[in-house]
Amino acid sequence: MTKRDLIDEVARLYPQYSRRDAEVIVNAVFASMANTLRSGGRIEIRGFGSFIVKQRQGREGRNPRTGRVVAVPAKRVPFFKVGKELRLRVDGKLPPPVAPAAQE
Repeated sequence: MTKRDLIDEVARLYPQYSRRDAEVIVNAVFASMANTLRSGGRIEIRGFGSFIVKQRQGREGRNPRTGRVVAVPAKRVPFFKVGKELRLRVDGKLPPPVAPAAQE
């Protein structure tokens, strides 16, 4: 599923919102998540999983083309840990979630 597919799905499930409104909503959620991770926060979505930022130490790596040793600097990377419910759904041990009914 792409971001566009997600926007289309939100617009389909909630017809009272235009596609443009759905796009604004999805973009706001992603921006909020990115800002939380950027500031070092943790995101937990029950039944889905959690996002955290891990610190990777600097190290020495190799350029695969030349074989020369290069310094790889320390960095912060986002990490996703899948939740139990999602893991079981993907494995087929739980039924798929029911989409919310469109509100009139």
